[in-house]
Amino acid sequence: MKFGKVEQPELVDFTMPEDHAETHKVLKTGGGLKEIHVGCAKWNKKDLKGFYPRGTKDELAYYSEHFNSIEMNSTFYNLPSKTQVLKWKEKTPRDFKFFPKITNSISHYKRLSGIDDVLKEYIDSIVLFEEKLGGIFLQMHANFGFQQMEKMRQFLEKVPQSIPLSVEVRHPNWFENHQDSATFFELLEDHNTTNIIVDTAGRRDMMHMRLTNPTAFIRYVGANHHTDYERLDDWVSRIKLWAEQGLEKLHFFVHQNLEEESPLLSAYFIEKLNSSLGINLKVPKLASEPKLF
Repeated sequence: MKFGKVEQPELVDFTMPEDHAETHKVLKTGGGLKEIHVGCAKWNKKDLKGFYPRGTKDELAYYSEHFNSIEMNSTFYNLPSKTQVLKWKEKTPRDFKFFPKITNSISHYKRLSGIDDVLKEYIDSIVLFEEKLGGIFLQMHANFGFQQMEKMRQFLEKVPQSIPLSVEVRHPNWFENHQDSATFFELLEDHNTTNIIVDTAGRRDMMHMRLTNPTAFIRYVGANHHTDYERLDDWVSRIKLWAEQGLEKLHFFVHQNLEEESPLLSAYFIEKLNSSLGINLKVPKLASEPKLF
């Protein structure tokens, strides 16, 4: 994941911001931690080098033995067919969850306009995940700004309420003006839509720490730097606090500028989370010794 990449991550202030003033109020509506999903963005061997044993033939089947979820970036580039969704579903354990990104024909090319047919096609396919559908997420282009708020409002009204939806906006003006931000966050709250937090080196404004329902959807982007682990420690501390305040669901997906290290960071994060929360998530194992910083 190249978004937010910087050449000198050691110069970035990675201090985790305080929670947004409204986050505590939102968490008070929650009933306690019920679901925790941690995973990578992809499952192919090319990106996750060192994770798969030699001779692994079915990457998804193996991946799902070690992780309980996947952030599916592949569905951003290609609208999945019903047949493909059913194949993915059949290869994974009963408790595995998919979080397919909404196709870019909706978000980037049509920019939320004239999307009824393609949105229906997307929904008709992904609902076949059935109990394995953790939720879907919309990621807008960085040039889609607050001035197009009405398009976002109309889109949220089109998505079936039965499907958990998370939204990531990237244009800086969603975060710069407090009044505009409040309007957007309130819209998400009104539609029970999760506000995605992105932790990446070059866009610290996306660490808005504003939850809009008792679900935290975190897209963590490591910088292939030793500070990646310190940042994960900070996330464990914050998640523990949120759990104490009422957080119900956590979806945490690990990216890297070089994705091959994503399973390594995920394993570290899960071990820390297990210790902090007193839980027992399965820790993924790497087939070969990882390359350290």
